[in-house]
Amino acid sequence: MATMAFTHSNQSLLHPRSFAVKDDCFCLFEGTLENLASLRQEYGLSKCVNEVLFVIEAYTTFRDRAPYPACKMVGHLEGQFAFVIFDRGTKTVFTAADSNGKVPLYWGITADGCLSFSGDAELLKAACGKSLASFPQGCFYSSASGLRSYEYPKNKVMGIPTMDGEMCGTTFKVEHENISASMV
Repeated sequence: MATMAFTHSNQSLLHPRSFAVKDDCFCLFEGTLENLASLRQEYGLSKCVNEVLFVIEAYTTFRDRAPYPACKMVGHLEGQFAFVIFDRGTKTVFTAADSNGKVPLYWGITADGCLSFSGDAELLKAACGKSLASFPQGCFYSSASGLRSYEYPKNKVMGIPTMDGEMCGTTFKVEHENISASMV
């Protein structure tokens, strides 16, 4: 089961939020893609396709044309962004954040054991208690394959448990490359 919630409340003008559903893929997107025009042209999409619709189109293209890995899709995105896709057809969650961490994204485990994502740390803290952290920059997560770096797709991502006061969390490192995942 998956639940998604979306609001424009407290939305940044520089990082607009959007939501779309297409072909049983539900996507929450926050931010902007600097190369959206060239990506639309590369994928043969119309000029009215915005960031959230593009992410769904790109995701389904790579999903349906295996063996292309998802890191290829995310690796083409330039800008400040974070998104979460739920693919109802495959029962897969796919999420990613830009390599600079300009759009906040947090993740944690709720009391009933569910994985949760939010751009609002306080909201997630209420659901996850002490088990949350910033989503690692330059990475993507798929419920089918786990956490991976799209910048260094062949390198393993390792989680290192951390404690910050009463909060439990994780700092993520990509084999010799440090990815900042500060505690909330």
